[in-house]
Amino acid sequence: MSRRIRLGMVGGGEGSFIGAAHRVAARLDDEYELVAAALSSDAARAQSSGAKLHLAPQRCYENYAAMAQAEGARSDGIDVVAIVTPNHLHVPVARAFLEQGIHVICDKPLGISVAEVEDLRRQVQSSGLMLMVTHTYSAYPMVRHARALVQQGAIGDVRVVQVEYAQDWLSEPLELTGQKQAAWRSNPALAGPAGALGDIGTHAFHLAEFVTGLRTEAVCAGLSTFVPGRTLDDDVQVMLRFQGGARGMLWASQVAVGNSNRLQLRVYGSQGGLHFDHAKQDQLLFSKLGAAEQTIYRGSTAANSSAAAATRLPCGHPEGYFEAFANLYREFAASWRQYQLGSSQTGNYPDIADGCRGVAFIDSTLKSSASGGHWVAL
Repeated sequence: MSRRIRLGMVGGGEGSFIGAAHRVAARLDDEYELVAAALSSDAARAQSSGAKLHLAPQRCYENYAAMAQAEGARSDGIDVVAIVTPNHLHVPVARAFLEQGIHVICDKPLGISVAEVEDLRRQVQSSGLMLMVTHTYSAYPMVRHARALVQQGAIGDVRVVQVEYAQDWLSEPLELTGQKQAAWRSNPALAGPAGALGDIGTHAFHLAEFVTGLRTEAVCAGLSTFVPGRTLDDDVQVMLRFQGGARGMLWASQVAVGNSNRLQLRVYGSQGGLHFDHAKQDQLLFSKLGAAEQTIYRGSTAANSSAAAATRLPCGHPEGYFEAFANLYREFAASWRQYQLGSSQTGNYPDIADGCRGVAFIDSTLKSSASGGHWVAL
């Protein structure tokens, strides 16, 4: 008999935006039930956060190690854990739960070094368990439509890829005001060696590779820190060399005043071009060589089957971030059910390989910038 997937969460207590986003996404299709958590490193805060989520007090844990051990020993223990902590804990937490036979959903970037995520990859592969990295933007219907168009050859051979992710929320030293989200993202002990590069640059990088199906072979980068006193980068500009000869540029900034959360992708091929703008996520601009530009709308008859599979509402009814996040959770749930039946797992969700790619991108970009902008292979 089918049942809800028992979900646990590490991190994501009171005041956490991303923890709440994960919980909404998990609930949207009624596939998961949150039953256990270690929501904060502060014991009182962990209990208080758990009570507000209606969790049993005995399943509100003081730390992730105790949670992994206790849940792994329960007959009704969690099936999947969602990791929504600062970056430095992603791999240690994932390893602890994988050792207990528990599947993992993890925020990006997957880790803070190539060595640790490659060790994690080996653990995932040897365990046979599943791991998803929540690159949410890959689950928008019109992103799926764009990917299918490229795969079908609708724009010909990919030549140029332009991707940018611009924010302005760190244009001033917000980390000095006690704002928790800014504080840990600006602290290399918690965020790892990358600032904007790791936080939003990895999203842009994954989106470019996901839609085009191309792997980046080398990067030439320059990282900047514009806010005085800040340790990590707040702006990054990268040239990309893709397999097959395509070229690209990636810009990620958290000091771009006037941009609250502006993600855009442009892909140009020998026979056409595509433009996705996150601010208009229900639309995809599609141009064929010699023809007028088309606007394809999510939910319309012009949207292909890949877009339709990720669409929840009729055309004209806006849907966006929560729904895209939920698409990943739904796809992971389908794979988990196949796993329970002993069948092979399939899904469009970003997996351990995508997570390792993201960390490799961070590593090569940092090396390129440190070298003065030399090309560095991924």
